[in-house]
Amino acid sequence: MNLRNIAIIAHVDHGKTTLVDKLLQQSGAFRENQRVAERVMDSNDLEKERGITILAKATSVVWKDTRINIVDTPGHADFGGEVERILNMVDGAIVLVDAAEGPMPQTKFVVSKALALGLRPIVAINKIDRPDGRPTEVINEVFDLFAALDATDDQLDFPILYGSGRDGWMAVSQEGPKDQGLAPLFDLVLEHVPPAKVEEGPFRMLGTILQADPFLGRIVTGRISSGSVKPNQTIKVLDREGKMIEQGRVSKILAFRGIERSPIELGEAGDIVSIAGLTKGTVADTFCALENDVPLPAQPIDPPTVTMSFIVNDSPLAGTEGDKVTSRVIRDRLFKEAEGNVTLKIEESTDKDSFFVSGRGELQLAILIETMRREGFELAVSRPRVVMKKDEATGELLEPIEEVVIDVDEEHSGVVVQKMSERRADMLEMRPSGGNRLRLVFNAPTRGLIGYQGELMTDTRGTAIMNRLFHAFEPYKGDIPGRRNGVLIANEPGEAVAYALWNLEDRGPMMIEPGWKVYQGMIVGEHTRENDLEVNVLKGKKLTNIRTTSKDEAVRLTPPIRMTLERSLAWIQDDELVEVTPKSIRLRKGVLDPNERKKVERAREAAAVG
Repeated sequence: MNLRNIAIIAHVDHGKTTLVDKLLQQSGAFRENQRVAERVMDSNDLEKERGITILAKATSVVWKDTRINIVDTPGHADFGGEVERILNMVDGAIVLVDAAEGPMPQTKFVVSKALALGLRPIVAINKIDRPDGRPTEVINEVFDLFAALDATDDQLDFPILYGSGRDGWMAVSQEGPKDQGLAPLFDLVLEHVPPAKVEEGPFRMLGTILQADPFLGRIVTGRISSGSVKPNQTIKVLDREGKMIEQGRVSKILAFRGIERSPIELGEAGDIVSIAGLTKGTVADTFCALENDVPLPAQPIDPPTVTMSFIVNDSPLAGTEGDKVTSRVIRDRLFKEAEGNVTLKIEESTDKDSFFVSGRGELQLAILIETMRREGFELAVSRPRVVMKKDEATGELLEPIEEVVIDVDEEHSGVVVQKMSERRADMLEMRPSGGNRLRLVFNAPTRGLIGYQGELMTDTRGTAIMNRLFHAFEPYKGDIPGRRNGVLIANEPGEAVAYALWNLEDRGPMMIEPGWKVYQGMIVGEHTRENDLEVNVLKGKKLTNIRTTSKDEAVRLTPPIRMTLERSLAWIQDDELVEVTPKSIRLRKGVLDPNERKKVERAREAAAVG
């Protein structure tokens, strides 16, 4: 059968996964009466809840006797490591662009990788029915982007389709016809995307996606570049330098047929398949026949920019809500995660009770923590810190800089520019983006962006859209002011009492409710001043036998601040931790005992003076 391999690449929320839904429906991948969930490719719970794609996934459809393998890629820069490798598997790409928003930073990031590999993309302008759509200007912006990314003349001569993925139609003209569905897109893929490239020689395949299956064990997905493979065949695995990692037998070969993975008896060159049975081979390794000694070239992965400490939970409430609390199970889980996610780097500390986890951004690390707490883990995590580098030639300290694009209403642009300049950002561009909105482009240090998302939403009344992308390592920009307020710290263990919380309201907003368990050193609220304050949240009302009408009314409390995981990570300071359990997210001081805490502070001050 003829083969075509394509990736759908776009910025987050531009409609990739919805388009794949419609492609599957219109190609006949589902039965007439089959019940299909919306965004069928977003298989894990967090993807469904957040409406974002975290893991890249493959599917396949048959159109006019040609099998089209389609890879749905993530749109967030934090999960960009997935995208870089996927592009090695495909021979063409559909660049999906929102008719109103135009090309965004993540589009630029993925398209630059696709053009560098020599792919000739198809541009699809999606959401053409948006009232604020501006398709003609967006096409010009896409052309300018391709030109800025050094596209060849061949790549600049890209075919264009307009349509609506949600309504299931694409056409050469903005007006339609709409009655042909996605047939014009399928036909253009067959015509424009070259057939799968096949090399001469024995079996070779580059591992691209790694998954764990409870029955089959480790499953590695990739495209077979030469030869063929059968079940029970003995193959070997080479790393990027060509060193042999292991030799083993293929227990099963699975191919994508619609949304299901079905076992097949022969995997042939050009097809995208999954292989089970090997225990050590991972992403970027070459799976090949025994006589082969030359590995396939693998894309180098962009370096991690943010690191966090994952620490064994040592609070007084440890082990009361989760069942996975020891350093051994946390270590095993983190190393298992790092096997499948090549953008994560895990290092053990010398005391073996904490681990340094580095990744692309705080969203990627927050997703990992959220996944772990749902699996029953309890742990404490530190504030995200950026990964610094030293310039080998000059010895100068370098820090990661990101390109930040913020779309905001004109009335709020002043406060955004002010806040970004406080965070040591350099403005590159300010231009109108339609509908009384401005597009602001900055180069900003990653340090300054940690925790800015929530503040931006407050400043712009929820109307701004911020997108970020790793730009480069540049010289250190200097100090950036952090949180100005101190915290309210519980001074005794017990259960919080409404009367005590009510009396403390003038000291600052609370983060806990009556009846919540607290312990010494736990953060219960934000202080209105700069210093930290120890408070008693257990103190009940003194009872007497004299009744008065005024005092017996029920206490009315101001609702507490809801601290989500991402908000907590951004809010805490360097001497504070977030305690994460399957049921709760608590904030605490790193050192719980107040006397010990004072000693540590004095030692730190003395070191700073010295």
